[in-house]
Amino acid sequence: MSSKIYVGNLPYSVTDDSLQSNFAEFGRVASAKVMMDRDTGCSKGFGFVEMASAEMAQAAITGLHGVSVDGRSIVVSLARPRENTGGAGSRGTGEYTATKRSDVGYGTGGFGGGRY
Repeated sequence: MSSKIYVGNLPYSVTDDSLQSNFAEFGRVASAKVMMDRDTGCSKGFGFVEMASAEMAQAAITGLHGVSVDGRSIVVSLARPRENTGGAGSRGTGEYTATKRSDVGYGTGGFGGGRY
């Protein structure tokens, strides 16, 4: 069983390879990925490392949390499952409404809509 680790506050100079080599001293690294901005191609300052076992992951967390890398104190912890926040691209019910309150505004907005 592998354990996924979150690595935050990374310097923007860190690459997938350098992240993997830093964690390799604590055991076998299954994968290491620095998250990149899709528009600019620059690092977002965080990434994920997947270790071969939970014991190796815990050793890496203990050994690297708070360590200074290029002047930045990195954050290393177990990754949490992604939460469904209903952000961009998630429509929920699939309908568009301006408001559910009848005492606010008139119509559904548009030009000049709003409070009266």
